[in-house]
Amino acid sequence: MKSIVIQKPNALLIEERPLPAPAAGEVRVKISLAGICGSDSHIYRGHNPFAKYPRVIGHEFFGVIDALGEGVEARRLGQRVSVDPVISCGHCWPCSVGKPNVCTSLVVLGVHRDGGFSEYAVVPAKNAWTIPDAIPDRHAVMVEPFTIAANVTGHAQPTDQDIALIYGAGPMGLVTVQALKGVYKVKQVIVVDRIDERLEMAKRSGADWTFNNAEQSLQAALEEKGIKPTLIVDAACHPTILQEAITLASPGGRIVLMGFSSEPSQVAQQGITGKELSIFSSRLNANKFPVVIDWLEKGLIDPDKLITHSFDYHHVTDAIELFEKDQRQCCKVLLTFGQ
Repeated sequence: MKSIVIQKPNALLIEERPLPAPAAGEVRVKISLAGICGSDSHIYRGHNPFAKYPRVIGHEFFGVIDALGEGVEARRLGQRVSVDPVISCGHCWPCSVGKPNVCTSLVVLGVHRDGGFSEYAVVPAKNAWTIPDAIPDRHAVMVEPFTIAANVTGHAQPTDQDIALIYGAGPMGLVTVQALKGVYKVKQVIVVDRIDERLEMAKRSGADWTFNNAEQSLQAALEEKGIKPTLIVDAACHPTILQEAITLASPGGRIVLMGFSSEPSQVAQQGITGKELSIFSSRLNANKFPVVIDWLEKGLIDPDKLITHSFDYHHVTDAIELFEKDQRQCCKVLLTFGQ
């Protein structure tokens, strides 16, 4: 089989590898589609501190189960599945309180273990979620990105009375917009970014108001309109955002952080406790695949609004470079396998 391997930072090869056999409790998935995420680019460029090399990248992937390991029910053969990349032990303290995404022995497919940028991948059977026939392949491959929004909203518990502010109109910001508007019917969703074309994507995903803060003050604009956001999501992930979010938030508001910056954020405690703000962080997803599959079945979200490009996997280098360089026109890039 052919696999996309990052041998070391900035060294990508399409390599011939033996066809893997699933071990007990595992299934082998014949990959149809995979999505490129920022973390794949970071591993390729050597900027992901969690990655080990060489590595088959890819943690957003969809395909058909074509082989079963010992102990896996025979009915699973031939099932269309999206794969949850979060592999957890199931018995440590985080796992016991419903946070397998921060398991003390966490393994993420495509980061710590070979992932889905390959013609075949072997994964735990419990991580391969069956996709209903009514959901098309190109929506099924987008389940994992939307689980990020499901995790964020699971923390924040939005209501239809919320005024939400989202920093960043990249893929993670856009899936969050769709969840807030399509699933939770949030009254107003504001998106701030520095790229006008990305803000147009946010409007297509349901944003009520977009704002370019490249040259104008977001705080001044919100004050002029008398808006105090009750829910703020940082999907831009810059360390300066937290203090601004604390300043802008309504008393009693919630802030959700998604960033992995190692740079410190300077914040004043008084701004947090004075308003009794709740601050959450969100990493990966905690058992959110069935949640997103349900959203797709009900038509509450539309992945097509995010998918902008598709490449045969042989052109993966071109695909990643487009993803990295064309932030104005490019949002979600899919790789096709065996099609």
